[in-house]
Amino acid sequence: MNAPTADVILPCLNERGALPWVLSRMPDGYRAIVVDNGSTDGSAELAARLGATVVREERRGFGAAAHAGLLAATADFVAFCDCDGSLDPSRLPEVFAPVVEGTADLVLGAREPQRGSWPFHARMANLLLAWRLRRLTGERVTDLGPMRAARRVQLLSLHLEDRRSGYPLEMFLKASLHGWRIAEVPVPYAPRTGQSKVTGTVGGTLTAVRDMSAQLKAAAAASESVPVPKRGGLE
Repeated sequence: MNAPTADVILPCLNERGALPWVLSRMPDGYRAIVVDNGSTDGSAELAARLGATVVREERRGFGAAAHAGLLAATADFVAFCDCDGSLDPSRLPEVFAPVVEGTADLVLGAREPQRGSWPFHARMANLLLAWRLRRLTGERVTDLGPMRAARRVQLLSLHLEDRRSGYPLEMFLKASLHGWRIAEVPVPYAPRTGQSKVTGTVGGTLTAVRDMSAQLKAAAAASESVPVPKRGGLE
């Protein structure tokens, strides 16, 4: 497919070591929006020198950075991608394809782990979360992948509110509740550069569990009170 004009949102907190590789893998026609979330290692300055659009979000939290990038985006198509070197931006055209072709409204990159890329406890937690999501929503989801693609206007219409670790889950749950067509595309998942701020620390893991539990509780309540819309995409 011809690469669409797209904005790629890269939440960033002290990812100087990974930035050169990540930005060098950006496909032609894709604009990198690096959202610096309080880095102290010069990530923002390096990203700017490497040609990325840099947005600063002082409020800490993955969701805060991700949403700041969404608000800064102007392209019709928007993707989210981790900025730690674990995901290859060159695979984004494959993730975008169902959205561009009109067969899906939200596409998740389902991670295929390479050796050493996914701690056992994190992988088991992801499998459990995917099982709960299938039971709750009926979607055929296997991974709440951080690489994802959709149309910017539709994403804004979801009125996402979480500004911490629950942001990706809230996006998925609200998209399902609104009858979006959700698809998965497999993407390689490599060991990240540096230590994870979530699965690599006890505090990060606990925060993610709390945030996601709150989103699941809210979604369960909403699904009981709102009729499930017909599948078939967005108007």
